[in-house]
Amino acid sequence: MTEVAVGDAALSQVLETNQRTSTIRVLLVDDQKVIIESVRQMLSGDSDIEFHYTQDPSEALQLAEEVQPTVILQDLMMPEIDGLVLVKYFRANAKTRQVPMIVLSAEEEPKIKAKAFELGANDYVVKLPDKVELIARIRYHSQSYNRLLERNEAYSRLEQSQEVLKNELADAAEYVRTLLPEPLHDGRVSAIWRFIPSAMLGGDSFGYHWLDDDHFAIYLLDVCGHGVGAALLSISVTNVLLTQALANTDFYQPHEVLGALNEAFQMEQHRNMFFTMWYGVYNAKTRRLLYASGGHPPAVLISGSGPHDQQVHMLKTPGLVVGGMPGTSFTSDEVEVGAFNKLFVFSDGVYELSGVEGIVVELDDLADFMAKECSDQNEDLERILTLARDTNLGRPFPDDFSLLRVQFEQ
Repeated sequence: MTEVAVGDAALSQVLETNQRTSTIRVLLVDDQKVIIESVRQMLSGDSDIEFHYTQDPSEALQLAEEVQPTVILQDLMMPEIDGLVLVKYFRANAKTRQVPMIVLSAEEEPKIKAKAFELGANDYVVKLPDKVELIARIRYHSQSYNRLLERNEAYSRLEQSQEVLKNELADAAEYVRTLLPEPLHDGRVSAIWRFIPSAMLGGDSFGYHWLDDDHFAIYLLDVCGHGVGAALLSISVTNVLLTQALANTDFYQPHEVLGALNEAFQMEQHRNMFFTMWYGVYNAKTRRLLYASGGHPPAVLISGSGPHDQQVHMLKTPGLVVGGMPGTSFTSDEVEVGAFNKLFVFSDGVYELSGVEGIVVELDDLADFMAKECSDQNEDLERILTLARDTNLGRPFPDDFSLLRVQFEQ
C-alpha cells in the first residue's frame, strides 16, 4: 500500500501518472482515528492500493478532486455533517459523480441503507468488516470504475476521430464540388445541377462538355459505398472522361466509353468498388441523343409542345454495373430531341428516400413529377429538391443528392 498524506507536494505528479492506470486509490472520510488506522493496516499489504484519508468532511470534496479516487469509503456518523448529505454532495459534483461509494455504518439499519442507496451509494458495509471482505469490495468497485474510465476514454478518442473524419469528409465534399462544371447557357443547350453530399459523402460525380462544335457529352456516375475512397474513385473516372484518357475509345459512342471504363476500373484493383453510370452524347445538328447506361437509373427526357402536352421518356439501356466483371458489354440507344426538351440525369439518392412508411418515392412517380411540376425552368430543380427533402422528413440525405438538368434549345 502507498500512503499519501493530505497536502503531499508530490500528489499532483502521482495522480497524473496514475490517472489512467489500474492503480486503486482509496479515499476514506471518517472522523475517528481508530477507523482510519484500522483501514490503513488492512490495506498495508497490497502494494497496488493507494490510501488517502481525511477526518474533516469539509475537505472531502476538494481532496477527492485532487486524489481522483477509484473508490470512496464514507462514514455516515460524523459530528460536523450528516454522512448522507456528504453522499449527496459527492453525487452532485461532476468530478466525483461516478466514483463508487462504499458507505460505512455502525449498524445494519434498513431505512438508512435504503436512503444511502437512493442518494447514490454503491455499497453498504457495517464497520468494520473482515479484511478479506473489505479488500474484495474495494477491488471489485475500483476495477469496475477503472473499466468505466477506459470506456469513457475510448469513447472520447472515438468522438475525436469522428470529428476528424467529419472534417475530412467536408473537405472532400468541397473538393468534389470544385470539380463539378459551371452552369452552361450557350444558346444551344443549357445545363444546371444540384449536388448535396450525404453526411458520409457518397461517390457521385457528373459533368458535361462539348466534344467538338456539334457534340455535347453528358454523364453521371455513382460509386458504391461512401467516404473519401468512393469520392476519389469518382473523381478519377471524371478526370478520365474530361481528358479522354482511354486508349482506342470513341468518346462519341456511349457503349464504347462504358466498356472502356469497365476494363480500366475493375473493382479488384479499386478496393472492390464499382460504379453505375449514365453517359450520353447529343448531336446539335441532327438533334439526336445517343446514350448508354450501366446499372444506373434511367435518365428522364421530357418532350412535348407545351406544359399540357408533356411526354416522359425513360432513357436506359441494358448493362451491368461498371467495373464489376471483365468483358462486360454495353449497348447504345438513341432518341430524337425536340426544341426545349428537358433531360434529367440523376443518382438514386434523389428518390430512394425513406419517409414515415418506408420508401415512398418510386422512380415512375419522380418522372411524372418532373413532367407535371417542372415546367418552370428557373425552379424545376428546386421543386425536385423540396420534394426529396419533404420525403426524407428534413433529415440529412442518406446518399448523395445529384441532379443534372439539360435543356435543349431551338
